[in-house]
Amino acid sequence: MKLLFLACLSPSTGNCTTAARIREYIQDSGHICVLRDVADFKSSSQVSELISKEKFEAGLVIHLYKGGRLLLESSVPFGAIFGGTDINEDIKDEKKSKVMRAVLQKARFLVAFTDQLKKTAELHWQFASSKIHVQPQGVVTNPCEKFNWREFLQSSGIRKENIDLYVFLLVCGLREVKDPLYLVDIFSEWHKKEPWVYLIIIGPKIDPMFAQLVEDKIKRSCGVYLLSELSQEELHAAMKDSFAVVNSSISEGMSSAILEAMDLKVPVLARNIPGNKELIRHEHTGLLFSNPQEFVELSRLLINDTALKERLVVQAKDYVQESHSWKAEKETYQKLTTGLL
Repeated sequence: MKLLFLACLSPSTGNCTTAARIREYIQDSGHICVLRDVADFKSSSQVSELISKEKFEAGLVIHLYKGGRLLLESSVPFGAIFGGTDINEDIKDEKKSKVMRAVLQKARFLVAFTDQLKKTAELHWQFASSKIHVQPQGVVTNPCEKFNWREFLQSSGIRKENIDLYVFLLVCGLREVKDPLYLVDIFSEWHKKEPWVYLIIIGPKIDPMFAQLVEDKIKRSCGVYLLSELSQEELHAAMKDSFAVVNSSISEGMSSAILEAMDLKVPVLARNIPGNKELIRHEHTGLLFSNPQEFVELSRLLINDTALKERLVVQAKDYVQESHSWKAEKETYQKLTTGLL
């Protein structure tokens, strides 16, 4: 089978990582899977022409609106994977919701990363319930062995010597839904009192105008630094060497960065939102904060309580090994895509 796979492929994002992993699963089952960025197409007619010209026999998309709408004019069978923002945010837009309903009606199968995403979809589109399969994201980490933490800090702008540093990494694409500025003010205030704590925000400029706002804000803030994206291996190495990984998103489907941190045995502090609560059991596999002040309180607790830190990372590692196996993920996608024939 020759399959066209459409996804948002901004470099160094969770979507890009997930799409590449699923593509590999499909290829391993003996099919041809061509991965294309939704940004390459302006209309569904362009995709239909490509399908006809290249003789694709099936399709797969991540994100019901951004990807799914591009297959609505196609005659080939396809499956759709919920992206997160489609179910959590785009569903509130009447026009987008109407398009996504049409995608759900036409799709052969649907995949949700979490039970919560499935329940939310069912509330709006009960007719699609029997098509929705819940498959948590698998996690694979591969830290770069040649990564130099000291050089990384210096390139970030941190040149402190002879003191123990506590570096928090916020890994996200620069766009509003990730809310990278949520903790900047309070972290800057905390750094003034305790100059050994730092926040480094790492990620690509998904929304250029918003990214400029982020850059301007961080330039005026002490103890907070902004870096462009790293390779996946370098990012994993940086996460492994950091004190903790942070997530401050307004909305999440399932955060790859959180799963990767857990797999690397790095503690996670995440905003208390539905998508994050699906992954993190507070004070068991990570720490959840509901406001910036609570983030600082929990971060201080983590710094001062080494037993808590060790317990969290061990339990989080056990959790991802049990619930986010890439082998189980591979089996699910191979079975579903083969069913498109």
